[in-house]
Amino acid sequence: MAERSQTAPEAGNDMGNDDAIGGNVSKYIVLPAGYCGQPKKGDLIFDACFESGNLGRVEQVSEFEYDLFIRPDTCNPRFRVWFNFTVENVKESQRVIFNIVNFSKTKSLYRDGMAPMVKSTSRPKWQRLPPKNVYYYRCPDHRKNYVMSFAFCFDREEDIYQFAYCYPYTYTRFQHYLDSLQKRNLDYFFREQLGQSVQQRQLDLLTITSPENLREGAEQKVVFITGRVHPGETPSSFVCQGIIDFLVSQHPIARVLREHLVFKIAPMLNPDGVYLGNYRCSLMGFDLNRHWLDPSPWAHPTLHGVKQLIVQMYNDPKTSLEFYIDIHAHSTMMNGFMYGNIFEDEERFQRQAIFPKLLCQNAEDFSYSSTSFNRDAVKAGTGRRFLGGLLDHTSYCYTLEVSFYSYIIGGTTAAVPYTEEAYMKLGRNVARTFLDYYRLNPLVEKVAIPMPRLRNEEVEAQRKKEKPPPSKHPFLRGPASNYPNGKGDKRRSVNHKDPSNPF
Repeated sequence: MAERSQTAPEAGNDMGNDDAIGGNVSKYIVLPAGYCGQPKKGDLIFDACFESGNLGRVEQVSEFEYDLFIRPDTCNPRFRVWFNFTVENVKESQRVIFNIVNFSKTKSLYRDGMAPMVKSTSRPKWQRLPPKNVYYYRCPDHRKNYVMSFAFCFDREEDIYQFAYCYPYTYTRFQHYLDSLQKRNLDYFFREQLGQSVQQRQLDLLTITSPENLREGAEQKVVFITGRVHPGETPSSFVCQGIIDFLVSQHPIARVLREHLVFKIAPMLNPDGVYLGNYRCSLMGFDLNRHWLDPSPWAHPTLHGVKQLIVQMYNDPKTSLEFYIDIHAHSTMMNGFMYGNIFEDEERFQRQAIFPKLLCQNAEDFSYSSTSFNRDAVKAGTGRRFLGGLLDHTSYCYTLEVSFYSYIIGGTTAAVPYTEEAYMKLGRNVARTFLDYYRLNPLVEKVAIPMPRLRNEEVEAQRKKEKPPPSKHPFLRGPASNYPNGKGDKRRSVNHKDPSNPF
């Protein structure tokens, strides 16, 4: 790689100072030194002025090499990880080296084989670059910051190429997805606007359950799921979509879950940060997952709205808030795994481990050995920690993490890179694990087997025969020694099928 001048950063030159980056590059043309004419083919044009885009500055080091600077999160210069930009006006067979020079993190999965994503106009499916073309190292030319360099060869002159840290999942894509679900007019899918962000983007709340569970006076067992509180953690949205897709499907397991549980899902807690291309913060520079203790209605309106709803449900005697799961992506670890809380009550602590153990049986990419339980002071303002202290012993709060890069299947050492579909598959497996947790497996067979057509009087007799009294409903949990009890300490033993069986 070409040598750089090492005098600019020390001299305080704006071009060598990360603080000088105030916005994304917009159709920025890189011309050869001393050239003032029209750009020729091969004079690269960089752009990040689009939804979820991020590239703050470009410096040409040599004819073939470019230093690229991530734009920090808005109103917060500490976080510089997410990038997403386009390159055009390329020459066929033009070879380049791009150096991402101002990462705010020292540890990275780039050390373990992770590579940036790329697509182009003629090949719109995202692909990972070959790991052999990617290097991650500490660079003395950039204040000893860690730099990720990758080599690339442009092969089609008319294409526009796009590079990103991970698979993008934009606010607009999310809105189109919810619009398509709403148009299906499913009687068990409900969408409402719980609030708005600072920039007036929607905070969507989804409710997925049988309509009978929403009738006045009905008791509800609620699973509450949130995602994208950290906007650059795009795998969170794919996992969340996998959960939603499965729960609204006609799969027998999904039908049983809708009959017995109420799923409340807020898939995008930080829509402004997502839209702006931030990695961790909101528009105003707040890490929302550190403000659960006292969210402001004007500075953290989305968090404030979700917290109000959760507290309201907790105070409703007809509602049992059973689970809270906040979905994230992890930049240094493999696989999916969970963080849980530590409790003084040993029995409660042991019961909390049941769900991740079951998920480990259902999902080959989920690692129980990487799952941990803690109460670090630095995590005190997170949703998991705050709600774990607020809710009673019948509720369990987790952070679900999934790797930005890959998973390692038990018994092997090879890393399998995640795809969009693999992230969504993890979401489907999270959803089906509730069937095992609540021991609802026997009910799936009844749903799956076609029922013969009966006359009216036979239908009524069959309903009376199959419907048990409320206190013996198979939805209720098993003995305390194995599974946590619901409110009222109701118990019932049901044969538990092997949760590792495929659909």
